[in-house]
Amino acid sequence: MAFWTSVTFLLVLVVLSWANGALSFDEKQLFSLKKLQWAQRDEAGSCFLQKSRTQNGANILEMKHQHYCSGPIRDLDEKLKKRLISEDNRVKSIQFRIKNLISNQKDFTPQTQIPINSGIKLQTLNYIVTITLGSRNLTVIVDTGSDLTWVQCQPCKLCYSQPEPLFNPLISPSYQSVQCKSQECQTLQSATGNLGSCGTNNPSICNYLVTYGDGSYTRGELGKDRLILGTTPVDDFVFGCGRNNKGLFGSASGLMGLGRSDLSLVSQTSNAFGGVFSYCLPDSDAAASGSLVLGPDATVFKNLTPISYTRLVQNPQLFSFYILNLTGTSIGGVNLQSPSFGKVGILIDSGTVITRLPPSIYTALKTEFLKQFSGYPSAPGFSILDTCFNLTSYEEVNIPTLKMDFEGGSEMSVDVSGMFYFVKRDASQVCLALASLAYENEIGIIGNYQQRNMRVVYDTKEMKVGFAKEICSFN
Repeated sequence: MAFWTSVTFLLVLVVLSWANGALSFDEKQLFSLKKLQWAQRDEAGSCFLQKSRTQNGANILEMKHQHYCSGPIRDLDEKLKKRLISEDNRVKSIQFRIKNLISNQKDFTPQTQIPINSGIKLQTLNYIVTITLGSRNLTVIVDTGSDLTWVQCQPCKLCYSQPEPLFNPLISPSYQSVQCKSQECQTLQSATGNLGSCGTNNPSICNYLVTYGDGSYTRGELGKDRLILGTTPVDDFVFGCGRNNKGLFGSASGLMGLGRSDLSLVSQTSNAFGGVFSYCLPDSDAAASGSLVLGPDATVFKNLTPISYTRLVQNPQLFSFYILNLTGTSIGGVNLQSPSFGKVGILIDSGTVITRLPPSIYTALKTEFLKQFSGYPSAPGFSILDTCFNLTSYEEVNIPTLKMDFEGGSEMSVDVSGMFYFVKRDASQVCLALASLAYENEIGIIGNYQQRNMRVVYDTKEMKVGFAKEICSFN
């Protein structure tokens, strides 16, 4: 009887492994290359009205990769290359912002689940959800590395193209302008790095500016309106009404700021959701979806492993970021050695795509990966990715498992779909989806590519972040 129980248990593990297209053999995973490749879709997808539901008092929003909403994509290879180049600029901007903050600022209960989706079809490598602002449904990028939520607004001086109608404050009965001398306007500097300013045409209205490292920016006026997340209303939600917006936001209507400053969505909704949110990021398949859960009730999760928590590193100068203490890393079961473990924090960010590691950690990881992933033909590096292969002759490969260890014994196992980045869709240039920082003392960043198919829980009240394996699905 015990024998058959063991056999049954093993079969269940095999089924769970194959459910995500991968079969795990301890420290390596066998994976189909077709599963990893970016899909070239000719049909138009709809980014309108991502689903939402309430379950056990939790509001759950469907989350997709932004690829889902851009319609037919032509020249995908070239678009992905350009976005990877702009991604490097974002990372440099974050490092610059961190250095600036450290040098210049010495003092420093219901739940909602929302569908979260891949953003490739909105021509960005980020993730999107649908919110309701005023009476308008809007699809926005989810970004834990930003604080101010903003959307494109009418009338617009300079706006990029988006499939959804622009938000029009003039037809929203609950919209109010934020005054120039208000507390919200004074808080802009900590949320955006730029002081709020009084309007030229209307001096009483607070103007904002947010700039991003890739040259993207949004400029407009600060406003308040009724925000609905799933089924939960939030009155007088402060956001940016963008009149001048440019950059690599794809076709999303704006951005949801999930940082920790007073103007972030997390802080503004803390009375409703207790300062707790979590997500499960799906892969780039247009049909894949995950969820953004607002609130602390873990019974709505579908995690396959227990949630392991690590504390947030408290840094007064960098209070808006989510920084963890990385104590170790292993590749294929082999522990890596680096003087940076336990000394330089690592930032977890849903808006950065590719994980960046201090040079000593990355070099050790790359060396060990190449030992274990041997016998495959190499390919030229691309942009920030320097470890690439030509896998056109293979249908499946064994990929060494990457694990990150954090203070308190918490562990994050990177899903196999987050290990390779397809520069070329035909697999002739497939790269290890990790990159090195320029300097050892820079803060590492865990990007969204390595957060796929896991539940990541942010608890700003208890000051902790948790990880658990989960096959992302909104249903």
